[in-house]
Amino acid sequence: MYSRILVPVDGSGFSNQILPLTAAIVKKTGAQLALYRAVEKSEQQGQIEQELQALASAHGAQAVCTVAGGDVAKAILDEAARVPGTLVAITSHGRSGVMRAVLGSTALNVLRAGGNPILVYRPDEARGTSDAPLPPIERIVVPLDGSALSESILPQAIELARWLGARMTVVSVIDEAAARAAGVAAGDVMESSYVHSVAARITAQHGIEDVGWEVLHGDPAEAIPSFMRAWPNSMLAMTTRGRSALKSALVGSVTAAALREGNVAVYTRLP
Repeated sequence: MYSRILVPVDGSGFSNQILPLTAAIVKKTGAQLALYRAVEKSEQQGQIEQELQALASAHGAQAVCTVAGGDVAKAILDEAARVPGTLVAITSHGRSGVMRAVLGSTALNVLRAGGNPILVYRPDEARGTSDAPLPPIERIVVPLDGSALSESILPQAIELARWLGARMTVVSVIDEAAARAAGVAAGDVMESSYVHSVAARITAQHGIEDVGWEVLHGDPAEAIPSFMRAWPNSMLAMTTRGRSALKSALVGSVTAAALREGNVAVYTRLP
């Protein structure tokens, strides 16, 4: 699926916290790991490239350093496009300055301009830098709200599960408060039928065995992160928005909430 993982870093320990996750993926898949650093001015490149090379060597990775000027997102996408089969993996924010990767800034600009899924990760700020190895991703969790927009991630989520050798679980959320406000009945039977049918379809059409399904209750921005805490070594695969009104479960709020929890990787794209 991917032959290279491109990790933009900014020289901070915070941005480096994604490296144990990407190292676990590289170990499982055999993909190449490349660390990328953007600089604003060419005179900075030599020194920063040396620092990046030292970090890359410690992680068995390639070092790539380019002059980005003022458009870091474009520089990242240009480097990703240079090598076909590249997955961009980025922390949801870093330090201020050239690599201020706040979701809504660099990471969101990469999503908007690139059109391809990226892997976004927000580590625990209190944890500090750690090179401790992580176990492989064991489960891909796909939140769905019944819309074609939310389901549009499924083909890529299926390939991601195959690539990582992970199980799949599809989930839907019943938000009783939203249902009451909209004057619409919400029930477990309908939601169970929906996610069960999606799981069965994935197995029948794509040969993915043992696809799980769950119906959650509550505000999706709370229910999905809570579910992820119960399943460590899991990754979310989701679009950044879904349908409006009753089940607007994927309107960025779930992505943001999952990232705020820390130590949750989100494979996401704009539909």
